[in-house]
Amino acid sequence: MRLLITRPMPAEVQDRATAAFDCEIRERNAPLDRGELINALQGFDAVMPTLGDRFTSEIFDAAQQPRCKVLANFGVGYNHIDVAAARAVGIAVSNTPGAVTDATADIAMTLILMSARRAGEGERLVRAGRWQGWHPTQLLGMHVTGRTVGIVGMGRIGQAIARRCHYGFGMTVHYHSRSAKTVEFPAQRAGSLAELASGVDVLVAAVPGSPQTHHLIDADVLAAMRPGAYLVNISRGNVVDETALIDALCQRRIAGAGLDVYEFEPQVPQALIDMENVVLLPHLGTGALDVRTAMGHMALDNVAAFFDGAELPNPV
Repeated sequence: MRLLITRPMPAEVQDRATAAFDCEIRERNAPLDRGELINALQGFDAVMPTLGDRFTSEIFDAAQQPRCKVLANFGVGYNHIDVAAARAVGIAVSNTPGAVTDATADIAMTLILMSARRAGEGERLVRAGRWQGWHPTQLLGMHVTGRTVGIVGMGRIGQAIARRCHYGFGMTVHYHSRSAKTVEFPAQRAGSLAELASGVDVLVAAVPGSPQTHHLIDADVLAAMRPGAYLVNISRGNVVDETALIDALCQRRIAGAGLDVYEFEPQVPQALIDMENVVLLPHLGTGALDVRTAMGHMALDNVAAFFDGAELPNPV
């Protein structure tokens, strides 16, 4: 059985893959191009793709009776894979939920604190040699403790963020999701996204990327936010209408933003780069060795189960 891994992985994951399968590990970190995508489906029994490897319906059609039977996605988000089109040609799809939850929630907290306390702006001041010493009115930001946070999407990651906000910072938790959630901390469900946005100091996007969540945070939601509120996005870049966000920031309709993902990643608009009230991270959500290793093992568990004729541990 031939396995293609589309990016270099942590050593432990690569060692397991090469020992267990006839495995080819691509050495480049760029997403697969069209020819590589088709070749992956035609030349391998299983593929471990990740963010940016766009397995669209057109690619499945072009592959014509693909040899590949499982796409074991490295990551919880799989909006780069047309799952319905994959199933139509007999390809199963899996992902890696659970392994990413706490690490992504930690990055959300990093962005909340960095944005509200103007930490990015302060670091740039020091690095540029422009800091002239402490004074009582320097870089006054928002004290996060006791504030209200709004979670858009109360799944595993959303709940992990809310838990940290409530227990760690005494924040009041509001949320918006398709259904009410039972959690171990106080949390109030908003009737609409606009209602949620209008009543919180920090709005955090924590929904999966999908056609249904494309531009979920749009101009109307941003307009509903308080002028002193912050937006944080750790979901998928296109969940936020980037043009509308830039406009809201330029017009000072919101206080700032913390972003780990971007609509046209890895492209980041110069307008965002130039703004002092925006924190920009390079998609660090799961960027820890033990987390990425756990993700790799979870993806390989799905490959192994498929080859053994067992049910996938994490089907999508």
